[in-house]
Amino acid sequence: MLTFGGVLLAMFLGALDQTIVSTALPRIVADLNGLERFTWVATAYLVASTALVPIYGKLADMYSRRTIEVTAVIIFLIGSMLCGLAGEFGPLPLLGDGMNQLVIFRAVQGLGGAGLFAMAFIIIADLFPPAERGRYQGFTGAVFGTSSVLGPFLGGFLTDNGGGLIPGVAGWRLVFYVNLPLGLLALWFILTQMPALRPRGQPKPFDYLSAGLLMLGLVPLVMALQLNKAVYGWTDPFTLGLLAVSVTSIVAFVLRSLRHENPILDFGLFRNPVFRTANAALFLLGGAFLGIIIFQPLFMVNVLGVSATKAGVSLIPLSMGVVLGSLLAGQMVSRYGHYKRWMLSGLVVLLGGLSLLATMPADVSYYRILSYLFLCGIGLGPTMPLYTLAIQNAIEPRLLGQATSASQFFRQIGGAITASVLGTVLTLTLTQSIPTSTVPSLRPAAQTVVAEGPALPAATSPRMRAAFSKGISRVYFINILLVVSGLVMTLFVPELPLRKTNGEAPPPATD
Repeated sequence: MLTFGGVLLAMFLGALDQTIVSTALPRIVADLNGLERFTWVATAYLVASTALVPIYGKLADMYSRRTIEVTAVIIFLIGSMLCGLAGEFGPLPLLGDGMNQLVIFRAVQGLGGAGLFAMAFIIIADLFPPAERGRYQGFTGAVFGTSSVLGPFLGGFLTDNGGGLIPGVAGWRLVFYVNLPLGLLALWFILTQMPALRPRGQPKPFDYLSAGLLMLGLVPLVMALQLNKAVYGWTDPFTLGLLAVSVTSIVAFVLRSLRHENPILDFGLFRNPVFRTANAALFLLGGAFLGIIIFQPLFMVNVLGVSATKAGVSLIPLSMGVVLGSLLAGQMVSRYGHYKRWMLSGLVVLLGGLSLLATMPADVSYYRILSYLFLCGIGLGPTMPLYTLAIQNAIEPRLLGQATSASQFFRQIGGAITASVLGTVLTLTLTQSIPTSTVPSLRPAAQTVVAEGPALPAATSPRMRAAFSKGISRVYFINILLVVSGLVMTLFVPELPLRKTNGEAPPPATD
């Protein structure tokens, strides 16, 4: 349990860092004079943390889980310390000015953050057998939801008041320094309480070429998705060039993996129907989740006319619902089994919440929206632990790391792709309804949108409010299609008996 606590604390740091920086960005931009680069503070972390997830999963199958977890925590803490120091010593050779330094150091943070997420689910799978694992993996959803609530509040509090805590240190720097004591505590738990958790069998040589091809494929892909489409549209040569490099590298990675004796991702996993269908559902549901987080604050600001702070607070019921739904689903599965019925029940509840959001009028009350978001959170909660549990239960223990990290990767990349498409849908709707010059620049990263809240051009005319209401309604209808598609894929996920011990062979899962 002490190991479990340390792993959750490390995961909490990674989740917290996705949101805590958002409210500090305006002050960071003012101090470091980097307005034109501020979106890359979020994007650098997202690119690194997404691209490294599959590699952490492979390393976890080859070496001691404790060693990999400790390495991830140390990299994350080094990145946090460097982010706090960005710009303190003026421009630096090779690194440039303070804003450039911060972007680079956020990427370092992301290299560690990828491991904090991926390794949490892998280590929990080592500690508890599938029949008991649901109640413990449910806490991962609670950690994620809690960090989503606490992050923006803590970031704003430290930015506004932290300057008085340590004389001479700007408050926004404490947003990064706060990771250090918590991270060191997590590190102590892991080093002193966690067993080595070594892989079964003798490790084969790591395929560095495949790792390089994977990075070369994923980094340009995420960058292309995160680019401001008002500047770099889908047909812009720079965007097309990034996508071309991505597709070429991913094809080369697949061909290399099919021929190598020790691939980063064993593509034989896709012959397992649980792995294949559950990951397809996660890809779709990751997009639906991010669609709510990004576009609901835009509705609040530009349709209801509330402040950016109040718009951010409106996501608290969503996070509370995720916490409750995740814990409840995990407990029920561990007690009664039958994970599939809880997956489907959650998606039905989510569809109800999204239907209410998609059909709400422009004059809907603020507190009614909060109830809709809470309902969506209840429905999303079971998706956090149960799809990963189903995948882990269906695969061989020697492939646990790869299979688990793949589930995290498909959720993240699905969210990135879908958010970019939804942003385009909203922008097209606005350009059809209002003059192009007044259409705001929409960026897909959730933490960037939240950070931009104070700078978003509020809808000042009834025509603009109506355009935003119509556009976001379309976004939610697309979200409904995503969830319906995810529900259909979930219907095809075979329900296997949950193993009583980690040493058991996985139940047969065939088409």
